[in-house]
Formats: sequence, structure tokens, C-alpha cells
Amino acid sequence: MLDRFDLALLNIVQRDDSLTAEVLARDVPLSPSAIARRLRALRANGWISRTVALLSQRLTGRRLRAVVLVQLSEHANQAGKRALLNRIDASRHVQFCYELAGANDLLLLFDCADMAEFNDVAEAVLVADPTVRRYETSFVKRELKFEPFVELTTSDAEN
Repeated sequence: MLDRFDLALLNIVQRDDSLTAEVLARDVPLSPSAIARRLRALRANGWISRTVALLSQRLTGRRLRAVVLVQLSEHANQAGKRALLNRIDASRHVQFCYELAGANDLLLLFDCADMAEFNDVAEAVLVADPTVRRYETSFVKRELKFEPFVELTTSDAEN
């Protein structure tokens, strides 16, 4: 069960995981050693699944990013869908995949060096079998907001 101190730590470290326990103790009323123990426990118990570095737009701004909506075939079987999801998971070019409710079945974000690479990857991942009925691509012109953070409250700790 998460308490208010765990939630406060999670809210801070998901924005900046490089902060030391001493710095975190300025905002979370615990000793640095207690904070370090709690962070180790949060990681060990899977509340923090991984730590990543977000790259600057100076490095990523010229890359081709594509949002792809995928409709699966009406008669797609589970084996075909599983094979598609395995190809998506194995592709380093697909940054995320969400399963949707509605007219489309999947939402993907591709990150590629250029259009030629996108075409090759889309062909290999999406057109490899009849599981994909159709897909629609929109290309990202520029990133206006990227805030992949979840503000946790005490109601989240009850789940």
C-alpha cells in the first residue's frame, strides 16, 4: 500500500529521477536515508517500472515521427493479432502502441530517420500479413507538448 510520502516521491521522481535523496528531502518530510529506502522499495515492488532519459529536441527534432491508426481485419484471428503485436513489440521504431475502442484498433507512434525508413518499417510491421485491414498515417509537424507524467493522489494509492 502506498502512503502519502510514497505518492509525493513518485510525483517528483517521474519528472526528474536524477534528484538526490537530500534534494528530495526538501519537498518530502523524511530523512534522506528514509527516502533512499523508499525509492529502492518502490523500484523493487514495481511501482517504478524503469528510469529513462528524455532526449532534447536538438537531437530528435529532425526525425520523422508518424502517428498511425490501424484497423484490423474483421476476421483477424488471435494468432495473427499476436504475430502483429510481436512485430510491433520487436520494432525499435515503434515507440508506443495503444489498443483502442472505436473505429480503429491500434494507435502507434513511429520514430524513423526519414520517409524511406518509415516506408520500410511500415511495410515490414504492418503489411506482413492480412491481419491489418488498413492503416492511416499522420506525420508529426512539431512537438507542442510532451508531459508523460501522472499526478498521483491518495485515491490512486487505494487501487
